[in-house]
Amino acid sequence: MSEQRPPLPPFTRETATAKVRLAEDGWNSRNPEKVALAYTPDSRWRNRAEFLTGRQEIIGFLTRKWSRELDYRLIKELWAFEEHRIAVRFAYEYHDDSGQWFRAYGNENWEFDENGLMRVRHASINDLPIDEKERRYHWPLGRRPDDHPGLSDLGF
Repeated sequence: MSEQRPPLPPFTRETATAKVRLAEDGWNSRNPEKVALAYTPDSRWRNRAEFLTGRQEIIGFLTRKWSRELDYRLIKELWAFEEHRIAVRFAYEYHDDSGQWFRAYGNENWEFDENGLMRVRHASINDLPIDEKERRYHWPLGRRPDDHPGLSDLGF
């Protein structure tokens, strides 16, 4: 039996929104092995200029990412959906090892299999250096609190 990752396609606005929040929560865990389980074993990614295939490459990518992007906090928001695809926009904040803060803005296109595992992920991302006083994400590391504003609420 194949592993399942509800909510499953075809998506409704409610289930697509839930899927986006689950993805955000997973990435905010900064646990590469846990995050990789949301993807098919042969998942294909384009992340900026990197092309990845499979969970092992995803784990390696995320391990490198979170070793450079320190104090990472992410917010995702549903942009559009249809049957087995979801488009999101996101912004995350992090600092590098020199203490320089950044806000990264981006868009992702996701495609899911019938079991709710992501089989394709295309991400376009731009980084903006910010001063620490410009930060907007101040919750403790981990899951964003339910009462924290989302992207639209923050004007992003």
